Amino acid sequence: MSKILDEVLAANAAYVSSFGAKGQLATPPARRFAILTCMDARLDPAKFAGLAEGDAHVIRNAGGRASDDAIRSLVISHKLLGTREWFVIHHSECGMLSFDDETMGGLLSSSLKTATYENGAWKDPGGGGGSDEGRYINWLTFKDQKRAVVEDVERIRRHPLVPREIPIHGYVYDVKTGRLIEVLDATRAGAAIESAKART
Repeated sequence: MSKILDEVLAANAAYVSSFGAKGQLATPPARRFAILTCMDARLDPAKFAGLAEGDAHVIRNAGGRASDDAIRSLVISHKLLGTREWFVIHHSECGMLSFDDETMGGLLSSSLKTATYENGAWKDPGGGGGSDEGRYINWLTFKDQKRAVVEDVERIRRHPLVPREIPIHGYVYDVKTGRLIEVLDATRAGAAIESAKART
């Protein structure tokens, strides 16, 4: 086994030893909210949002983007599991700011090995074995952090499968301080829209 695999299995064994009553947790999240955020290893939603097991849904992808699959998860989160409030949380120093679709396509065409970031640019080690398939994927990169949060909230808000009464909040997590910074234009765009039925 690899060193990493050994460490993961040892950590799991320790976790199992103190698992306690967690096996009795209900499937729906107890606090009835969901977070869409980035997969960046510096972000720990359980810590920055005060979550325990069973509290909330956390959906993660590269950039915390409102991709089709992220929206699929949010819709399931509400429709079948009862979440009533959503957060879109991007973060400072996001790697998605460092490349675009053309760059990613070129790197993957060169090889499938891990690229390096040198002097403000991505460099592929080469060696062949790459594929042009990466040129046909929308990698959902962005150049303006706050604007990307607004765009993601707006896309979720406009989606025909998203109920209008769900509030969607937009934030940027500061990786230097751990603070959540509200993106006001995003939160405004994601404000709940009271239904006519609720007003009667």
